[in-house]
Amino acid sequence: MNDFIAHILVVDDDDGIRSLVKKFLNNNNFLVTTSSSAENAEEKIAIIKFDLIVLDVMMSGKSGLDFIKNNKSKIDTPIILLTAKGEAEDRVGGLEIGADDYLPKPFDPKELILRIKNILNKTKKNDLKRIIEFDNIKINLNKLLIIKKENEFKINNTEKIILKKMINNPGKTFSREDIGKLIAIDKERSIDVIITRLRKKIETDPKNPKYLQTLRGVGYVLWIE
Repeated sequence: MNDFIAHILVVDDDDGIRSLVKKFLNNNNFLVTTSSSAENAEEKIAIIKFDLIVLDVMMSGKSGLDFIKNNKSKIDTPIILLTAKGEAEDRVGGLEIGADDYLPKPFDPKELILRIKNILNKTKKNDLKRIIEFDNIKINLNKLLIIKKENEFKINNTEKIILKKMINNPGKTFSREDIGKLIAIDKERSIDVIITRLRKKIETDPKNPKYLQTLRGVGYVLWIE
């Protein structure tokens, strides 16, 4: 969309870096919100849907890595880490737990812009699979809606994460363990409840599912054409 303006959250406890990044992003037509701590950032992501997060690793209080560990399963927002030059382990660790890219300090703001644009372009391509229609059903992950015939059903972020993974992997079976890791829940009963809730929103006859099926002893699979 030509009128799309990305909303970016910049998290850094260094006032100078935070101000510099905000100014540069504003000058490049991005909407920017800032946080001086991971704790404050958590409060903001609870009420605002950001398109991307620029996150410092080393901060007083919770670190950037702590922020990712605590929140990546709850949100699907891409994250770029800002790391000190010698923090190779933190960079690798950040990528392993869910960061999408990293940029060592000191950095060229122009390079940050390029990395942000690259990630947002990939996100837009992935969004092609965030709105899907089959039979009389439409799943819109952007609006957190399932539209079945003329009825609308809201989905929460946990349901969205599961659906997004399944939609992008049609016909693939996901075990309870796979789904549990995806949404940071380790109780099988809780996972079954979430799937049952999703079936009620997707299926015409939830007791005899046509799309979101159970493969006994294996897991769950989404069949869509």
